[in-house]
Amino acid sequence: MADNNDKKPKGGFKGISWFYIILFIGLGYILLKDDNTSLSGTATYTEFKDYVDKGYVSELVIYSNMNSVDMYIKPDSAKYIFGDRALQQQPLTKPMLTVGVGSLDNLQEYLDNAEAEGKFNGQVEYRKRSHTITDILINIFPFVLIIALWIFMSKRLGGGAAGGGGVFSVGKSKARIYEKGQADRVTFKDVAGQAEAKTEVEEIVEFLKNPKKYTDLGGKIPKGALLVGPPGTGKTLLAKAVAGEADVPFFSLSGSDFVEMFVGVGASRVRDLFRQAKEKAPCIIFIDEIDAVGRARGKNPAMGGNDERENTLNQLLTEMDGFGTNSGVIILAATNRVDILDKALLRAGRFDRQIHLDLPDLNERKEVFGVHLKNIKLSKDVDIDLLARQTPGFSGADIANVCNEAALIAARHNKKKVEKDDFLSAVDRIVGGLEKKTKVLTADEKRTIALHEAGHATLSWFLEYANPLIKVTIVPRGRALGAAWYLPEERQITTKEQMLDEMCATLGGRAAEELFTGHISTGAMNDLERVTKQAYGMIAYAGMSDKLANLCYYSSTDEYAFQKPYSDKTAQLIDEEVKALIAQQYERGKKLLLEHEEGHHQLAQLLIEREVIMAEDVERIFGKRPWASRSEEILEDSKSSENKPVTENKDRVEP
Repeated sequence: MADNNDKKPKGGFKGISWFYIILFIGLGYILLKDDNTSLSGTATYTEFKDYVDKGYVSELVIYSNMNSVDMYIKPDSAKYIFGDRALQQQPLTKPMLTVGVGSLDNLQEYLDNAEAEGKFNGQVEYRKRSHTITDILINIFPFVLIIALWIFMSKRLGGGAAGGGGVFSVGKSKARIYEKGQADRVTFKDVAGQAEAKTEVEEIVEFLKNPKKYTDLGGKIPKGALLVGPPGTGKTLLAKAVAGEADVPFFSLSGSDFVEMFVGVGASRVRDLFRQAKEKAPCIIFIDEIDAVGRARGKNPAMGGNDERENTLNQLLTEMDGFGTNSGVIILAATNRVDILDKALLRAGRFDRQIHLDLPDLNERKEVFGVHLKNIKLSKDVDIDLLARQTPGFSGADIANVCNEAALIAARHNKKKVEKDDFLSAVDRIVGGLEKKTKVLTADEKRTIALHEAGHATLSWFLEYANPLIKVTIVPRGRALGAAWYLPEERQITTKEQMLDEMCATLGGRAAEELFTGHISTGAMNDLERVTKQAYGMIAYAGMSDKLANLCYYSSTDEYAFQKPYSDKTAQLIDEEVKALIAQQYERGKKLLLEHEEGHHQLAQLLIEREVIMAEDVERIFGKRPWASRSEEILEDSKSSENKPVTENKDRVEP
């Protein structure tokens, strides 16, 4: 979307600057060049008297206001003073030396004596020297330098503020204004998923387009809406869609645009922003990352009452709902840190609505894939449903990255279309990191890694609530030496039994190392970190402990940031419960591995030979998984549909 404020004259600054540089050089050469003499220089007063005594001097011009003398040398005597220079420059025109004198009276006395003795019979002329161009330039140069520096600093301090003006516009708003009628604008069709959030903002646009529909019933147009959600969920994209759909001016800026090194600038920019908005009402103001200025006040006592950020927030609160009227001005703001915002900023009348944008669920991920795959040439084996299943927890930005990465991988392999394997490789690349083809592993290391990953795969196959397996690999990626990929079910709530099965499957790698190699390694560090965090969450937050049942020591308001909300005795009890819980699941995993020892060894050997194995390979060894899930049914359907024709991307219906 175009920005009216970004339009700058194209041009010729470089060409004009070079023209002036050449012009000044030419003028300087003309002004500073002395055409009256071909040889010149300086001499001391002692040399001056010596040249006079020898009869070299033909004429003297004495400048009484400068205490200096221009001594003109006879052409036939120039060779004794200038040497080869005089011989090279023929004919000579009045060679001259400049001499500084201390006292004009002593000079005149000396000249009278020299003339009486017959040593000097030339012409003596007294003049007052006028300021030359060189003197003028030397005198005014410091002032020119100061003025140029001031102009440069004023432009830098202005920071490209709206309307220009340099340092005088430092308190002006930096908001970019979007007008209607732009050809490349973002609309609600470009925003996939987030149906509830889209409905909320669509209603705000409708308020501005047809306010009478709502005011006839006594309703009031909401003054503001706050978009809240994790990074990458589409908060800014949704605001851009509002700008594209609304037939009103749209002011867009970031919270950090208010903050400046000068005291009072932030508040001044807030006032200027709302002044412009009132002039163009009805309109929308969008403030991205509002937590830059909206943090709770009083959290930084070291700044006292002169905190510039707090002054900016106070002015923002006043403008949003103070004595002044802002009818027709709707405020949209976005943040992923709503927990740190000032309570006064969140109250009704300032932000009447909080619109939550969560990470997309399965169906929403399908819609997001549909949007980002519109411009990608797809092969017939690409199944959007499988891609959505394989990207749990991915935000809209992550999915866009997957699609782009898959296209890059396909192009790297000189393919005409993007295939299913390219998307799977893209997911592996984003989640696991770049494949380390140069990392060399010894035979013992490779066997240990294979046993470790086979332990994860074996336990996940026989635990009811463990996530269904897709593939296992011992190819190093990023910092990981191996990985097991799963197709997790998306749950709104998680039971204790489900968490215990997941914990047991995570500990399967360390258990397999201890059972079948006789030692343990650092390869399980990531597994242990995840298990420890999960166990502490179950005990301290979810109340899933026999000794600490139904107790939660978590505060969503960050109330316990600097102190624990429990005693040291309770902390010791939490540690004991966590240790007991992890030890219980570890022993459970070892027992299950011993029951399926033969199949585990076959799986590890297959991993050593092929490095990557899929779920069907595990099924051939262990048989069909006893705990079928909806995710596995989806996986089976995707396998059976690989040979079915898939609608080409260009015929795909836009969600």
